Amino acid sequence: MKSYKYIFLSVLFLGLFACEDELNIDPQQSLSTDLAFSNEQASLGSLMGVYSRTQDLEVFGSMPQIIADYQSDNVSFIGSFPTLQDVNNFVTLSDNSSIETIWRDNYRAIFAANAVIKNVPDVDDPGFSAEEKAQYVAEAKFVRSYYVFFQMANLFGDPYTLDNGASLAIPMVLDPFEGDVTFPERATVKQIYDQIKTDLVAAEADLPETHGSDLALTLGRATKGSANALLSRIALYTEDWQGAADYADKVINSSVYQLAAGYNFYSQNTPEEVFSLQNSATDNGRTGSGGWASFYNPAEAGARGDCPFSQDLLDAYAEEAGDKRFSDLTQVGANEATYTTKFPDPVNNSDNVPLIRITEMYLNRAEALAELNGVNQASVDLINDLRDRAGLADWTTGQFGSNDAFLDAIANERRKELAFEGHRRMDLLRRGLALRPADDPKMEDSMPGKPKTILPVPQREVDLNQSLVQNDGY
Repeated sequence: MKSYKYIFLSVLFLGLFACEDELNIDPQQSLSTDLAFSNEQASLGSLMGVYSRTQDLEVFGSMPQIIADYQSDNVSFIGSFPTLQDVNNFVTLSDNSSIETIWRDNYRAIFAANAVIKNVPDVDDPGFSAEEKAQYVAEAKFVRSYYVFFQMANLFGDPYTLDNGASLAIPMVLDPFEGDVTFPERATVKQIYDQIKTDLVAAEADLPETHGSDLALTLGRATKGSANALLSRIALYTEDWQGAADYADKVINSSVYQLAAGYNFYSQNTPEEVFSLQNSATDNGRTGSGGWASFYNPAEAGARGDCPFSQDLLDAYAEEAGDKRFSDLTQVGANEATYTTKFPDPVNNSDNVPLIRITEMYLNRAEALAELNGVNQASVDLINDLRDRAGLADWTTGQFGSNDAFLDAIANERRKELAFEGHRRMDLLRRGLALRPADDPKMEDSMPGKPKTILPVPQREVDLNQSLVQNDGY
C-alpha cells in the first residue's frame, strides 16, 4: 500500500503562494514529512502550500462558487458543461464529475492544513519560537476552517437554520493522512460549525494584526481581522445575532481596514479587503475550465462567458436609478448579456479574489442589530455608508413600516454589494428563502430542505466508504 504525502515549497513568497509537488512514498519512508517540517523555513514552505491548495479551481479557484451561483438567482446559465447544467436545473446525479473533484481537492487542502497543525509544534529549530509556531498553526486552522470545512459544510449540508445544524455535512477529519486508511462518518453541520468556532477563537489569539508593511501578505494570510470576520459570518448563519454584530464591529473598528471610496479596488490589494486570494498571471487556479474571470466575463474578452447577470438581478439593480454598483461594475457582451467587471483579467486569471471585504462586516452588523433591535439608527447608518458610495439616497428609520421590511431591504443591499462573490446561495437558504424567484419553474425545487439544493456525496466516495450516508434524492 502507498500513502500520499505532500511537500510544499514557497517559490513565490510575497503574496503569491507556491505550487506543490506530489510524491508517492511507501509508508515506511517518513523522510518527506521530516523534510517538510525540518526547520522554520521548511515549515513556512509547508504553510504556504496550504494556501496554495486553496487556489485550486475546485477549492476557491471559482468552481464551488460558480455552482452556488448557478443554483441561486444572480446568474443565467449559458455554459456548455453538462455537469454544471445539471446543477443549474436541479437534476444533479451523485456521479457528477465536477462535484467529485470538489470533494477530492478540498480534502487535499484539509490534509495539508492538518499536517501543519500537527507537525509544526514539534519542529526542532532553536530559531523557531513558540510564538511563531503558534502563529503558523493558527493560520492553518483558519484556512482549514474557511476554505474547507465552512465551504464544504455549506455545499453538502442543509443550512443551519433549517434544523439547528442537525443535517449531515462532511466527515470532520482533524488529522493528517499518514498511511492508515480510515472510514469516517459524516459530521453534522452543527458539529462542523462548532469545530470552526473553536478553531477560530483559538487562532485569533495567536494571529497577528498584520504581516508587516506588505499589504499583500496581510490580506493574503490569516490575521486577527480575518478570523473575527469569519466568526461574524458564522454567527450570522447560526442566528447568533449578538456575536455577528460584535465580531463585525471588531473588524470595522480595526485600523487595518477601511471602506473604499469607490469600486476600483477589485483585483488590487486595498484596505477594503479583509482576506483575499492572491493570484498572479503565473500563479492562480486556472485550468482548461477557467477561473473566476473566465466564467464571469464575456466570450469576446477571451473568457467562457458562462455566468451573465440573471434578469432577476438586473431588475434588482433597476429598482433605483444611478446605482454605481451596477454602472461602475458591468459590461455588455456581444450576446447582449450583462457581465460583471469585478474580475477583469479573463486571459490570465490573475485577479485577486475578495473572499472577505469590510463591506460584508457593515452588512453583517446592520442585519444583526436589526434582528436584535428592530428598525434602528445604527443599522441605518451602516447601510447609508454603503449607499453613499453607491450614489444612492440615504435611508431613514421612518421609511420602514415593519422590521421584516427593514430586514428585506438590508438583504437586498447585501445582494447588490456582494454579487458574484460567493454569498448569494447561503444568504437565501439561511433566511428560509427559495434559491429561485417565484416565476422560475425550478422555484419549488429550490426551497431550503429540498434534496437538490445541496450537493450529493460523490458516488465514488460512498462506494469506497460504507460509513458515508448519501443525501436524500441522490
